[in-house]
Amino acid sequence: MDEINNLDEFKSFRERMNEKILASGHLGIKRFFTLDTNAFQEGALDVRTKEMLGLVSSMVLRCDDCITYHIIQSVIAGVSDEEIWEVFNIGLLIGGSIVIPHLRRAVATLDECRDLETNNPDKLKEQGDISPYE
Repeated sequence: MDEINNLDEFKSFRERMNEKILASGHLGIKRFFTLDTNAFQEGALDVRTKEMLGLVSSMVLRCDDCITYHIIQSVIAGVSDEEIWEVFNIGLLIGGSIVIPHLRRAVATLDECRDLETNNPDKLKEQGDISPYE
């Protein structure tokens, strides 16, 4: 399986499951999804900063889906590799050595995103369009 398909599969699975989850009609779940979506909008902190905060938090929590999501969003928001490597470093420092396997997958995801950014920027933007509320 090539690396691009990994992002495609991530997006497809996320969309299918979000649709199913929201179709349940559960008010609390819908409210949480809305809260999550709105928290990452422009505010006192810009989107770039919020995505970097989301990425470092996701690394410490060891959530690979969250890490993938925030890497995609960070690249789209214009976060540089140098900034992302700083985020990786903070996540590793706070989370400890248990974060290393997640760091490996994060680096592979970053490589996939940068490849798309260079070779198919429209596809990268499409990858980032995965919020159920956009």
